Formats: sequence, C-alpha cells, structure tokens
Amino acid sequence: MSRARSSEPSSKSMPADGNRSRLGFMFPGQGSQHPGMGKRIAEISPAARASFAAADEALGFSISHLCAEGSEAELLNPVNTPPAVVATSVAYLAYLRELAANEGGSLEPALIAGHSLGQFTAAIAANALDFGDGIRLVRERGRIMKEWTRKHPGGLVTVLALDEAAVGQLCEEASPDGKVGVAVLNGPGQTVISGETAALERAMVLTRERGGRALLLPISTPGHTPLMRDAARDLSHVISQLTFRAPDPPLVSNISARPLTTAEEVRRELADQICAPVRWADCVRTMIDAGVTSVLEVGPGHALSKLVRRIDREIDVMPVESAAEASILELVSSRAGSVAVASAEGGSAR
Repeated sequence: MSRARSSEPSSKSMPADGNRSRLGFMFPGQGSQHPGMGKRIAEISPAARASFAAADEALGFSISHLCAEGSEAELLNPVNTPPAVVATSVAYLAYLRELAANEGGSLEPALIAGHSLGQFTAAIAANALDFGDGIRLVRERGRIMKEWTRKHPGGLVTVLALDEAAVGQLCEEASPDGKVGVAVLNGPGQTVISGETAALERAMVLTRERGGRALLLPISTPGHTPLMRDAARDLSHVISQLTFRAPDPPLVSNISARPLTTAEEVRRELADQICAPVRWADCVRTMIDAGVTSVLEVGPGHALSKLVRRIDREIDVMPVESAAEASILELVSSRAGSVAVASAEGGSAR
C-alpha cells in the first residue's frame, strides 16, 4: 500500500445544472454477493476482464475465480466478501465505461454513493482511492471485523414494518448497555439493527411482539454501531497509510448524507463508518435534491434499486447486473451529450 498523502484542493461546490449529467451511481455492499457474480460480464467485456485481472494482481490471488466459481460459503467468509463485491462492482463500472466509449462518450455521474462496504467502491470510482489500495483495504477491513467478531459474536437483522423511533426504542429495551442498536436506515419501514448475539435475539423477539418482522441477514459482523470502535481504530491506522485524493464526482456520506468533496473527508468517512449508522434513505434524498433523475446500481444484485424505488418512485433506477444491454445502451446514448461536457471540465474516475 502507498504512503499517506492527501491531495487537498479547496472544496468543490455542487455541480451546476447543465454542466454535469443528472445521473447518479450507487454501489452495493455486503449481502449483494452471490455465486457466479461477474462471470457473465467478464465473458462479454474486455474492460471487465482487465478489471478483474487488476484485482487478482493487487490481491495476489484469483478473486475473479472466487467470484465466478466460488461457493456461497466461500463468498460468505467475511474476509472474502468485501474484495469479491468490490472487484465485481468495479468490473461492472469498467463495462459501463466501455459501453459509453463505444458510443463516443463517457459516463460522468453528478454524484455517487455506496451502501456500507459499497462506499469503498464509490471512493475508487470517484478516483479518491487507487483500485489496488482500495481492494487490499477492504480485505483488511474484513479481516479486522472478523477478528473482532471472534471476541464479540453477533450479526445484523432487517426490521420491517416499524418506524425508526420504534426500532430505536426496542433496541434500548433489548440492551440498555448498547449491545444492539440501529445500524442502517434504509427507508420507510426498513431499518437494519446490529449487535451481539444475545441482545440481537432479544431485539428480534421485541420486534415480533410489536407487529414487525425480523429477518436475520447472512452477515456475521455486527457493523455500524459503537460496538465496533476498536475495529474502527485498527482500520483507521491502515487507512492513515494510504493516499487519498479529492473525489470527482462528490461522494455522498453514509454518516452525514452530505456530499464529500475533499480527500480528508473521504479518509474520515471510510475510517468512521463501521461504527456509525448508515443513513441510506437520506443519501438517496441528497442525490435527488441535487437534481439526479436516473441512477445506475453498479455491482452485484438489485437490492439498492428496490430501496430507491421505496424512497422515491419518480426516480429512474436500473440495476446493471440484471439490465438488458439494450436498456443500458439507451441510457448511455441519452446521456452522451451532457456527459461529454462534464468530461471536458476535468476528471473522470479511472
């Protein structure tokens, strides 16, 4: 990994209307992984194959083989999941750029955001972090969180049909000492809670008693709560050794839901987010308020597309993994003119 250094120009203002496309990118996190992910795109896209090859080289083993041929159990390993999801997401991003280039343009979104782990992919996509550094970093993040989980076993649960205040209250009742808490605010009627096993089980019982549904997620690390402070400290030490640049385009914070425009803001975001709740619904609203009208979910799965539609049914959202190439080409072609102007202004993420 490279030595610590921040390239820190003055903070940018939000893109002005007409100077950027009204397109947004969103990158999924853990839970989106599945056997065979990225295999089809690597077969049809030279750019995606090259991206997977770069990931293999950076990690020193074949993450591309794990994505395409690995079992569900292998992909659920908390050390394997992060680099697999990031590698697949970046391969899809390479594919999109390849399509745009073939149409004579380039895709330059107005804003980008990642859901939890996806925020690391977003930092790579915004050229705030080198791909090699980023994919090694998320593997180390997975190792740190796995080590912490050995000492404090736990997980995450999606709570449906209860509002944010009700979920916060039942977490306090389940564990007054903070062993379970709100981890992700996904949107109306959907909140993820995180914590140690016993407290999490009590919270699930309370959820059902109060008319909600509790769905245990296939994630063994209880992230996005203050319980992860020690893990965040270890991760921050690793992040402090890396080079960051100002993101282009701005990156919407999981923690504050505001656009991040400087290298140091991105550095702090990636270090702090594993012990802070993800305000995903607010991230989506920030993008909409900034004028984003179309969103591409770039990576495995389509969970974020479903969440976006629950938050705002007017926005046009497309999961790239399951979208027909003709649909993607139509969007790429429709954006080519405005995107070309953005490209001339300075900086696409590579």
